[in-house]
Amino acid sequence: MASKRDFYEVLGVSKGASDDEIKKAYKKMAIKYHPDRNPGDKEAEEKFKEAAEAYDVLRDPQKRARYDQFGPDAFGPGAGGGGAYGGGAGMSMDDIFSMFGDIFGGGGGFSGGFGGFGGGFGGGNGQRQKPVYKGQDLRMRIELDLNEIVNGVTKKFNLRTDITCEHCKGTGSEDGQTTTCGTCNGQGVIYRTRQSMFGMMQTQSPCNVCNGEGTVIKNKCKHCNGEGIVKGEKQVEIELPAGLVEGYAYNFSGKGGAGRKNGVNGDLQILVHEKAHPELVRDGCDLVYNLLLTIPQAVLGCSLEVPTHDGKAKISIAPGTQPGTVLRLRNKGIPDINSYSHQRGDEVINISVYMPETLSKDEKKAIEKLAESDNIKPSTSIKTKIFNHFRSYFQK
Repeated sequence: MASKRDFYEVLGVSKGASDDEIKKAYKKMAIKYHPDRNPGDKEAEEKFKEAAEAYDVLRDPQKRARYDQFGPDAFGPGAGGGGAYGGGAGMSMDDIFSMFGDIFGGGGGFSGGFGGFGGGFGGGNGQRQKPVYKGQDLRMRIELDLNEIVNGVTKKFNLRTDITCEHCKGTGSEDGQTTTCGTCNGQGVIYRTRQSMFGMMQTQSPCNVCNGEGTVIKNKCKHCNGEGIVKGEKQVEIELPAGLVEGYAYNFSGKGGAGRKNGVNGDLQILVHEKAHPELVRDGCDLVYNLLLTIPQAVLGCSLEVPTHDGKAKISIAPGTQPGTVLRLRNKGIPDINSYSHQRGDEVINISVYMPETLSKDEKKAIEKLAESDNIKPSTSIKTKIFNHFRSYFQK
């Protein structure tokens, strides 16, 4: 395979050329070798493509820097990134004419099609592909409780939206028949020829009678007026994964409204609202429970049950447990939706101790008597431990 010419040489500029100089050089080359000025000239056609490739690289700072370092091989097969021009296969004529139109201000219908060159943009015969209509995209908000978030859930519900017309089976025709559009002769496009700086130029646009379909319905369906869709209700079933978070937007392709004339369905976007749990608080993938102990429970120790997302769990409290102590129930939290293994968080149990707000005379005397004991007074090591735990809340 012949190696590509130096891009700077192709445009006739130096390596230090400014962006403006490169743009002007390409404009000059594009006008000189444009196919409409050189009909049937294969050499001019190749030079037109070559200039477009050179300009596509040199106008982009990143591509240009890579080219300056590695030369044309920077965009060849195996160079990484699949090549600068669509996997090394060269730019398409659509891309070239689009870029060509941009450099002249986007006028003149450059994104349309050029008769007699490459068969136009719609395919080898210049025919535009029949449009496929997409249905309405829908969005709805779903409330999930903690158990549904932890385990994932399948939801079924009815949606009020566009549905396929059953009378005409989505065709829009009362009798299922269509006829060739007389305006575009079934091509779906209308061609216009005009005089330009390059000579006579041909552009194309969708047919305004058949909307690019190439066919028209003579006997429209009485139920949908030829649209193929009607307002109705359909049942939708979706599966939501475990680990969703508040405000998460989850997209379901094809679950939205039906497309006109048997087009493709729109999409359904689900916005997640997380219903608050009465006892557990979510912290990322962890669940937090504040366990409030009485003084005797904290001093003497005990066994008790704490709530979890799926029931209860029994835990033991050691004698002398201090407020602020944190216990963990491993893997009792929420799966990480961003983890391939869906690793679960923990349930974190924060220990608090309830201090009575009122006391009877006997209770007060008992507390006063206990206050005289050295065991009731915190030691220096306990003070330090509690202070360090407190200070950790303010340190990052």
